[in-house]
Amino acid sequence: MPAGVTWGQYMSFSIAAMLSMLAGSQLVHQHYQPLKDLNEYINKEVNNLPEHAQTKIREELKQDGILK
Repeated sequence: MPAGVTWGQYMSFSIAAMLSMLAGSQLVHQHYQPLKDLNEYINKEVNNLPEHAQTKIREELKQDGILK
């Protein structure tokens, strides 16, 4: 094992590191809520495209259930 540690120490550290990363990402996601305004952002970006592309993209996103 790396750095001369035992399998038990290596596994316990790996599990603790993974759990702390998952908990941290969940905490940040709940605090900042990045997907809360996803529909507004998509609509703003689609409006920058040509009209024929806008209708096609909007139809595809509605079929996929992303836009309402």
